[in-house]
Amino acid sequence: MLIQVLGTGCAKCKELEKLVRETVAEKGSDAQVEKVTDIKQIAMMGVFTTPAVVVDGVIKSVGSIPPKADIATWIS
Repeated sequence: MLIQVLGTGCAKCKELEKLVRETVAEKGSDAQVEKVTDIKQIAMMGVFTTPAVVVDGVIKSVGSIPPKADIATWIS
């Protein structure tokens, strides 16, 4: 499983990345978490507002920090 946190480095993007990494660790998942900061790559994924979360190529959240409970449901 690949979880991509999309953002240019703003405070919310950093907070979301931390939250995703914490949730992955708590669930004991072997999911790979990748931070994507390249604006062109983010746009090619169809995301134009950050922060965002993409799980295995599926956009799960855009423009906000989702609750930890929501993030946990995306992780296997």
